[in-house]
Amino acid sequence: MRTSINMRTSVKVDQIKPSATIAVSSKAMDLKAQGRDIISLGAGEPDFDTPEHIREAAIAAIHAGKTRYTQVDGTPALKEAILHKFHTQNELDFGMDQVIVSNGAKQSLYNLMVAVLNKGDEVIVPAPYWVSYPDMVKLADAEPAILAATAEHDYKITPKLLENTINENTRMVIFNSPSNPTGKVYTEEEYRALGEVLIEHPKVYIACDDIYEHIDWGSSPYRTVLNACPEMSERTVVINGVSKGYAMTGWRIGYLAGPADLVKAMKKVQGQSTSCASSISQAAAEAALLGPQDCVEEMRMAFEERYNYIRGALNELPGVECPDCDGAFYAFPSFQGFMDGMDDVASDVELAGWFLEEAGVATVPGSAFGAPGHLRLSYASSMEELEDAIGRIRRAMNSYSNAA
Repeated sequence: MRTSINMRTSVKVDQIKPSATIAVSSKAMDLKAQGRDIISLGAGEPDFDTPEHIREAAIAAIHAGKTRYTQVDGTPALKEAILHKFHTQNELDFGMDQVIVSNGAKQSLYNLMVAVLNKGDEVIVPAPYWVSYPDMVKLADAEPAILAATAEHDYKITPKLLENTINENTRMVIFNSPSNPTGKVYTEEEYRALGEVLIEHPKVYIACDDIYEHIDWGSSPYRTVLNACPEMSERTVVINGVSKGYAMTGWRIGYLAGPADLVKAMKKVQGQSTSCASSISQAAAEAALLGPQDCVEEMRMAFEERYNYIRGALNELPGVECPDCDGAFYAFPSFQGFMDGMDDVASDVELAGWFLEEAGVATVPGSAFGAPGHLRLSYASSMEELEDAIGRIRRAMNSYSNAA
């Protein structure tokens, strides 16, 4: 007779949620596999192929036998390329011992939190936020302190809001610019004003998630916190990668630059989890950072064109308000006005399900980003597909309104 075993998962795992964006993309793929005609606007990745010179560098690395483990924190060649990128594009200078290469910017962030946070610590997470921030904080035994950045303040936190949120348990604050999901970009002046608050709280680390840096069409030059507040370099980290700007999501290369002692601690964490990133992907990332950059600009221009279309089209829909933005590849409209007139839909989660069923369009509920009443629509799709998706959404909304 077999004895049944009561398998249980850890408390850490039980308190976190699956990634909403991954869940939406998976559901859309499942429905397509069943023969449903689905347009997915849930994906957080460019629809372009990785540029040819980057793919060729990867193939060359394979033929050259670069297929073994590398240093845990990345190959010297890639780290040199990252230092060159920071120096030439961001006017920031780091040493080799201040950079670590990871399996995507997501792992860089996770390594950081494990290396810094303890039970009882709090991390200020401005909302709307990328869906993984709060759960990463929880996995590191800390607590997310959600700070709402509302439409009134252009979906950015203010110095006053930041000051009122910091307490004796605050250990870190996260900035994401351009933002996923709002596309909002902090200016150097805004960062300076926030920095003047943080200077008075020396135990608080600053994490800058700049993964959408290259997808920015704002009028001001791109800046990170360190440009505005170099005096906080001993407790500021900059996270980036090649996934978004170079259409390399599947290559899984991210990197972080910051204080040498902190990077050393992160190297220890990574050495006991994934070890190094893929050797082939590192060679490809080196080619991305040092090679021609015109491909980045071409993709940026395409995203800006799509943004101009989708924002205008969404704002023509009844009960929908889509704010402007300066980067990334997401529209983040409020559908609250439309939902207020619906009898059978009470939340953005239900609305996303309704659009999937009635229009065949997959979107991500705003509540997953800490902003109920909104939907996130990725425009990392062709113009033809975007026009089709907006047409489907419009017809579904009109059909509902006419039947009401």
